Amino acid sequence: MFSFLKKKSSPPVAEAPAAGVSPAMASAPQEAAPQDAAEAKQSWLKRLKTGLVRTSSNISTLFTGTRIDDALYEELEAALLMADAGVEATQFLLDALKQKVKAEKLTDPQQVKAALRALMIDLLQPLEKPLTLGREQPLVIMIAGVNGAGKTTTIGKLAKHMQHHDQKVLLAAGDTFRAAAREQLTVWGERNGIAVISQASGDPAAVAFDAVQAGRARGMDVVMIDTAGRLPTQLHLMDELKKIKRVIGKGLETAPHEVLLVIDGNTGQNALAQVKAFDDALQLTGLIVTKLDGTAKGGVLAAIVKQRSVPVYFIGVGEGIDDLQPFVASEFVDALLD
Repeated sequence: MFSFLKKKSSPPVAEAPAAGVSPAMASAPQEAAPQDAAEAKQSWLKRLKTGLVRTSSNISTLFTGTRIDDALYEELEAALLMADAGVEATQFLLDALKQKVKAEKLTDPQQVKAALRALMIDLLQPLEKPLTLGREQPLVIMIAGVNGAGKTTTIGKLAKHMQHHDQKVLLAAGDTFRAAAREQLTVWGERNGIAVISQASGDPAAVAFDAVQAGRARGMDVVMIDTAGRLPTQLHLMDELKKIKRVIGKGLETAPHEVLLVIDGNTGQNALAQVKAFDDALQLTGLIVTKLDGTAKGGVLAAIVKQRSVPVYFIGVGEGIDDLQPFVASEFVDALLD
């Protein structure tokens, strides 16, 4: 298993991790053997490429036996827009690519493709950032997102991985409007031996407050707070999210230390709208992009970096516990272009 969580002041293992991946904690139990880790990594990259195959095929075929002319740039523009890269990011990439082709006198289509790869990595690299553990006691993480984005499942996966790094985790079922969400989180907790603060009904802000207090009293390392899924257009519900954040701060003055938004990678430009709305309301510290295993186009990350540049901590390609991995720009671009 690959480590993708960084613990403050913890030294890395002897083997250097891949570029952009947080170093493993020395105390992490049950570290995978190097061969097993390499196989797991290759399996993950294969699944990521499969998930982005639609965009990959649309872009990569443009550089097969073609001339470097205006027609190529027009086709590339259409492919990037179809991949949900957005007008601003698409224009940025095209302008930069044309300048690079001219300055370096590129004539071979594969050279131009390599130039595009480098430009896309440079564009997306600001989104890379590790989630650092151990900097607060407990580290309080508030997680938001619309219904169907995979928010509750993502919380369960994160909790399991944090346990692998000797973190004592407490979960809060703050989605008091949806019984299924509470039950789902409770199942994740029971499966992994993690306590879940929950109420059958009531104020979700009160659940969050109770969880923070319980986390402090029990000496927990991490408290993760689920919140009710909602659309950013539901202003009264967005106001409630702001209230939850304020109440968490009353439970622990510096909290929440992370405010994460889970977005569905298949929702395209709607994902960008969600990032803007939730960021305006909550001042997001990070994103988790899920479901990059279906019809996902992937280009929306380019649109996000040009509009808000909220770090992408993790991306997910499936339902398995190991299908949530850190976002690494070079790996993501390779999956998009190869």
